[in-house]
Amino acid sequence: MYDRQALIDLVRSRALKFGDFTLASGRKATYYLDGKQVTLDAAGARLIGEGLLDLMASRGLPDAVGGMSIGADPIAAAIVTIAGVRGLELRGFMVRKEPKGHGTKQYVEGPVSPGQQVVIVEDVVTTGGSSLQAIERVEAFGLKVVGVLAVIDRMEGGAGAFAAKGYPFESLLTIRDFGIAPPAV
Repeated sequence: MYDRQALIDLVRSRALKFGDFTLASGRKATYYLDGKQVTLDAAGARLIGEGLLDLMASRGLPDAVGGMSIGADPIAAAIVTIAGVRGLELRGFMVRKEPKGHGTKQYVEGPVSPGQQVVIVEDVVTTGGSSLQAIERVEAFGLKVVGVLAVIDRMEGGAGAFAAKGYPFESLLTIRDFGIAPPAV
């Protein structure tokens, strides 16, 4: 069972850092959320898998879940594992930053087929650029993206970017859960 407060506590103790940082989007920030400190932790993976699976199940489960490697990989694995424990049919996939140099030379890896419905996952959303790139690649593969889910929304434009392209977006947490006010975007 998903325990939201336990996830907040874990993020606060392991992943939230204060200082001067440059984000993947290129923006400067006074705090950093190192999602891998939670997604690669046994308790964190369980909480994230349960919470995100519950969000997906409330809309109707897609065929598969995944996102841009490497950040989305442990999240997709956690969700698929919890789905298996619950006896639910769900597959995972990974989106490579560069196509595989041999074999199929694909961007998308995993047991998915064109036409299937998928949800894109990410640990921390800022502008949404990483997930939008993943969406572009999975749609080129032939998958239908039915939504985007994140562990934490920094509230810096990602939700708006997804909405502008017609993708529903939800997150388990936002920066407000840590007493941080979103910047004026």
